[in-house]
Amino acid sequence: MPRRAADPSQSPAVPDESKPDTPAIVNLGAEDSKAPPRSKRWIRNALLLLGPLLVIIVGGAIYITGGRYVETDNAYVKADKVMIAAEVSGLISSVPVHENQPVAAGDVLFTIDDRPYRIAIAEAEAGLAGARDEIASLKATYRQKREELTLARTNIGYAKKEYERQAKLIASSALSRSKLDATRHDLDVAEQQVRVIKQEMSEITAQLGGNPDIPVEEHALYQAAMAAKDRAALNLERTVVRAPFAGIASNTPDVGQQVIGNGAFSSPVMSLIADKDFWVEANFKETDLTHVKPGQTATIHVDTYPDREWQGTVLSLSQATGAEFSVIPPQNATGNWVKVVQRIPLRIKVIANKDDPPLRAGMSATIEVDTGHQRAMPEFVRTALTWFDGVSAATADETASRK
Repeated sequence: MPRRAADPSQSPAVPDESKPDTPAIVNLGAEDSKAPPRSKRWIRNALLLLGPLLVIIVGGAIYITGGRYVETDNAYVKADKVMIAAEVSGLISSVPVHENQPVAAGDVLFTIDDRPYRIAIAEAEAGLAGARDEIASLKATYRQKREELTLARTNIGYAKKEYERQAKLIASSALSRSKLDATRHDLDVAEQQVRVIKQEMSEITAQLGGNPDIPVEEHALYQAAMAAKDRAALNLERTVVRAPFAGIASNTPDVGQQVIGNGAFSSPVMSLIADKDFWVEANFKETDLTHVKPGQTATIHVDTYPDREWQGTVLSLSQATGAEFSVIPPQNATGNWVKVVQRIPLRIKVIANKDDPPLRAGMSATIEVDTGHQRAMPEFVRTALTWFDGVSAATADETASRK
């Protein structure tokens, strides 16, 4: 029988080695080559356009407002502080306040043994009484001398008449010459007595201040004695030392401590620090004070209370840098010179509220002053904006002409 030709449809499949088996790779490449959706392209283009524009806007805002606020952490809280000194000397007899105790204005801080000063008052009162008696004695003596002057003038009149009568008698040889001389002597003595009494009355008048009828209270002796008494009373009053204002007592003395009161040379005994009306002394760099003026607002952060904020007002700027007040100012005219940015103190008033925590003198603070200043736009930016406005106007005109 003839052999039948093999049916290719029924023959086993033989892999075609001439064609590579890459349908999976072709399919993946086809998926990657697909274009992104239109919405994604729009978002990407918007980000590419708006991103730089946003950076430019933010950078411009930071630049324009960058010079408005100036800040420093070289600042410290300040308060009124006085050294309490005694105006009289002595031993401290009592100290009714203790360390860091709040006191009101007029409260007793300490007292000095007042016994010596009470004795001084007694002596002054005795001196005042003595002055009064002395003035009264001078006035009585003056009245007595006035009576003596009247009597002496009467004696002069009598002696003068007697002399004239005897002079007539001696002319008729009825009286001896010696008798006339005796009468003349009596007249001279009477006249001399008047002159002496007048001199004594003048001296007494001078001691009475030129007025024999002067009131005792107006006489210099009485006023001097009264001044001595007032001084003794003042010294007695000064043995009680009181607080000049409300504050916190510090460095309180001990009972029995010796204090020396000698006016400006008195030794300090204790300190008193005010507990209100605080201010901040901020030492800004001189380059930061270009636009700072009194009256501008400030924000205050105290290191002790990092979560609290105080408002303040610039009160004043110092007329000199801190280096000008140093004990040994820098000598920039000699030797090698290195330029150092100077600092100028500012006084900033603290605006306190009732719920604020307590402030204490010497606390460290950070100050930010709002100068209200805005920087001008750079010249190249203004030029670019002008050019952009011109291009936009030209484009708009061209579009309008085409229509």
